[in-house]
Amino acid sequence: MFTLTPLEIEALSLSLWVSVWAVVASLPLGIFFAWLLARRQFFGKSLVDGLVHLPLVLPPVVVGYALLVTFGRKGAVGAWLYDLFGITFAFNWKGAALASAVIAFPLMVRAIRLSLENVDRGVEAAAATLGAGPLRVFFTVTLPLSLPGVLAGVILAFARSLSEFGATITFVSNIPGETRTLPLALYGLTQVPSGEAAAFRLCVISVVIALATLIAADALARRIDRRVRG
Repeated sequence: MFTLTPLEIEALSLSLWVSVWAVVASLPLGIFFAWLLARRQFFGKSLVDGLVHLPLVLPPVVVGYALLVTFGRKGAVGAWLYDLFGITFAFNWKGAALASAVIAFPLMVRAIRLSLENVDRGVEAAAATLGAGPLRVFFTVTLPLSLPGVLAGVILAFARSLSEFGATITFVSNIPGETRTLPLALYGLTQVPSGEAAAFRLCVISVVIALATLIAADALARRIDRRVRG
């Protein structure tokens, strides 16, 4: 019953590949915006905060359409990237990773931001009085102390990327071997009369992966937190 077909293996492998790249590519920006929103006061902060969290409240199809208009071959950014570097996002796995990263970005930023806000400023001040510059304080004190939140943000973003559907199918379509991730494969199987068994298997796989990811993340975060505070 749970012997995977080549189609299912392909969809699972592509989903993991896309999700890993979505998280890796968005993590530096996630840390930056989390730090900016947690530690700085500036004009327009509410607007920046709203824009960061906008993908949480917009329909994913709207996000996908915005990505298509912006990063498509004839889009404002997409045309420039293709003409100068030969890079294209529309209708390939890189576009799927971009769509997943955008949708998951608010969850990553929120988790990291909450962790940064709980870092003891006194420890940072002590490091500064010993001669450490702002960057050194951040990388040797602030970031290590906020590692549980960073890890939580990474895991949440990874899990959300695995389940991304609406923005992906709108931006890069459902192309076998290129953009057909687990959710898209599951959707496709529900549209054919003989696809119920395979769809059920993919549904079970998705649930198991998501649950295992969250349990592992919680256990690892607790372990890191004990090490950091112990």
